[in-house]
Amino acid sequence: MRHLATIQQIAEIQPIPGADAIEKVRIRDWWCVAKKSEFAAGDPCVYFEIDSLLPSSNPAFAFLAKGTKERYMLIDGVTYTGYRLKTIRLRGQISQGLALQPAQLGLAGLPVGTDVSDQLGIVKYEPPIPAQLAGQVKGGFPGFIPKTDEERVQNCGDVIARRQGERFYITEKVDGSSATFFKHDGQFGVCSRNLELLDTPENTLWNMARQYRLGEILPDEHAVQGEIVGPGVQGNPLRLPRHELYVFNVYDIKTGRYLDWQALVDFCDRLGLKRVPVVDGDFALDRDVAGLLALADAPSLLNPAVKREGIVIRPLTEQRDIIDGQMARLSFKAISNAYLLAEKE
Repeated sequence: MRHLATIQQIAEIQPIPGADAIEKVRIRDWWCVAKKSEFAAGDPCVYFEIDSLLPSSNPAFAFLAKGTKERYMLIDGVTYTGYRLKTIRLRGQISQGLALQPAQLGLAGLPVGTDVSDQLGIVKYEPPIPAQLAGQVKGGFPGFIPKTDEERVQNCGDVIARRQGERFYITEKVDGSSATFFKHDGQFGVCSRNLELLDTPENTLWNMARQYRLGEILPDEHAVQGEIVGPGVQGNPLRLPRHELYVFNVYDIKTGRYLDWQALVDFCDRLGLKRVPVVDGDFALDRDVAGLLALADAPSLLNPAVKREGIVIRPLTEQRDIIDGQMARLSFKAISNAYLLAEKE
């Protein structure tokens, strides 16, 4: 679960050339812009990550109304209204997220690492889903399969430092719509990121299942998770001519474990499924957070005429580690800052 609003510590402060009223502050490995002298190194802050939807009903966020339009999201029947935090550039400096004084939000004295997302009504902003992707809901996401999610590399600096020299594989993070296809107790199912969907003729996810005959070829007690791309999907940023599924996970429901990289390759090859493009199939981790972010910024392997969204880094053999304070799958993503700055929605 992504921690969108947490108590953090200001790690570093640097001036912005030519800027008199603002400076840049580092929180973990995120850099964002703050008013000059608002913080000193070592100070606590409430840090809001990019993609947070900050409630417009809270006066503390009223200043965001200037230059930011309100967004609306419906989650479990509840409407959330607020301002989305995006990657922006101010006086030449990339700013990702927002740092505020804890006292300004009535949160003074909380320990570093405390998640205050629920307390402040912060949710992750998701763009509206077209009807052909949203489909008709059958039920909640199955509890026997993990949802697709990767931690941002900026929150994994300590993990990256202690894993230097270990073997990983790097794949392109394909910008589309996440889908999960599973077979459990002989029953086949199709899910969007958060819900299981009914089989309807107009639904893109179910049509993808039919295109690849997943209901027939998928072994029992297995799930494949992948990205659907093409016309009408998230604006088709890769400019692809047709719908395709690119698999990035295979999950063994019976053992409760993701397949190792080579086993995933063999599984997909055996079933005739496409995999997300491989940037490096045997990568000795030798870069810090900044180096991995630089690696993320490159043309897409699916269409070199456009930028890729980013990369996903995982060990060749599945492992777990402490990620952002919790034991979790060792897996993290680096999103291209150039891609984020060009994002329209």
